[in-house]
Amino acid sequence: MRTILVNTDTLRDRQLAVMPNVMAIGCFDGLHLGHRQVIRIARQIAKRRRIGLSVMSFSPHPRTVLSDGKVKVPRLMPLEEKEDELRKLGVDFFYLVEFTKEFAALAPEQFAVDYVAGLGAVHAVAGFDFKYGSRGAGHMDRLASDSNGLLEATKVAEVDYRGEKISSTAIRTRLLGGEVEQLPPFLGRNYEIRGRFEGRSFLPEPGYTVPAAGCYEVRLKNAWQAVNSEIRVTETREGQSVSCKVDRGPVPLGKAAVEWLRRIEEPENELDGEFAGSGSYRLNYLFA
Repeated sequence: MRTILVNTDTLRDRQLAVMPNVMAIGCFDGLHLGHRQVIRIARQIAKRRRIGLSVMSFSPHPRTVLSDGKVKVPRLMPLEEKEDELRKLGVDFFYLVEFTKEFAALAPEQFAVDYVAGLGAVHAVAGFDFKYGSRGAGHMDRLASDSNGLLEATKVAEVDYRGEKISSTAIRTRLLGGEVEQLPPFLGRNYEIRGRFEGRSFLPEPGYTVPAAGCYEVRLKNAWQAVNSEIRVTETREGQSVSCKVDRGPVPLGKAAVEWLRRIEEPENELDGEFAGSGSYRLNYLFA
């Protein structure tokens, strides 16, 4: 898979090097089950037409740009992990578009012609609520006409869980409320945070949303082992500090991931801020 950065300065050069493709469009933060349905349908169309599969995403988050930076949207997944997952999903080209106020102000027709058809797409796939162009005037019911007939378009219906739309916002809300056990029906998996264990410290990679303060049952994983553990998230002036107790086996050193399983009651004898017991490790790290 090739990652291709696109902005107003590079657009023309990118247009000169395109190949025909079916394009899935969206922010795709967290790559939840709704996102995967969009990509799955785009992949089926690309396979049928025997052309490449592309994904278009946007950075920074549109809400942050349109609010002049006042709205901070916590990311669920850093770019490197998103690239890894898209590669596994069979994506050939990943177009990452710089979202600016100038880009947001494009006429819907200009977005369709220059950024979708202009980057080789002959068929675009997006969710039912995808909007584009100035003031979000564009939507999937008009994308084909906005492209002057250059594109076919498929609108993907809402994917829900028990009547609630599966969305990145719903996942963030649960993380910030500490409800990690509710995430698998939305993500199709447990939420994970990648980082590095270095001695008694864990250094997370940037670009994740850390669950709310509290105690959690987790699984610490690296390429060779998985260790059940408990983690405490506490709020500090600098950020979020995390303590970890490992009951079985050593802490996985080096690159590892924390898989969040469920929130648990905080033991009364550990309310002083330290995990007790001879088999415990104190791992402190900060999430910015």
